[in-house]
Amino acid sequence: MNSTWLWSLAAVTILFIPTITLAAPADEEKKVFAELSALIPKDRVASVDDLYKKWQEVQAKKSKAIILDIRSYAEFYAGHLDGSNNISSGHPYLVPKTWPDPNTEIWVFCRTQHRATYFTSFLYRYGYKNVYLVKGGIADWAEKGYPLFSKDFGEIKVLKYNKELKEEYEVRPSMN
Repeated sequence: MNSTWLWSLAAVTILFIPTITLAAPADEEKKVFAELSALIPKDRVASVDDLYKKWQEVQAKKSKAIILDIRSYAEFYAGHLDGSNNISSGHPYLVPKTWPDPNTEIWVFCRTQHRATYFTSFLYRYGYKNVYLVKGGIADWAEKGYPLFSKDFGEIKVLKYNKELKEEYEVRPSMN
């Protein structure tokens, strides 16, 4: 009876330990995401409607706010806000080099909101005080029918935005 119990315990361990191990990084990512999200003041989380109003002010030269699209260059090139700046989401360290004043008003967005949350939290950790995280990103912007621009075509209109479409990343195996 004891050996049957031991074999059962061994079988359960062999079957479920990999599952527990594989689940841990995703849980840790959620924890880190929540911690970084908490660094962003609630009154600095804005909607795309808020961004649209700010964008209009910038276009009319009534505001010097920085509109910062942190999507990849390919995503930005496909369609972006006229006059917006582009720094890829993996490079928040470029912001202090580009806009050294920690009081600079910066509106950060990506495709939806995930990358922008990380990026914005880093800016708060760098000491910036006037950074806005845009909820919904370019996906909500396009769905609202707000104008997008392309270097090749000028103003473009998205008739239907498919949130399922997104840039695919290939993870190559480690050479170690």
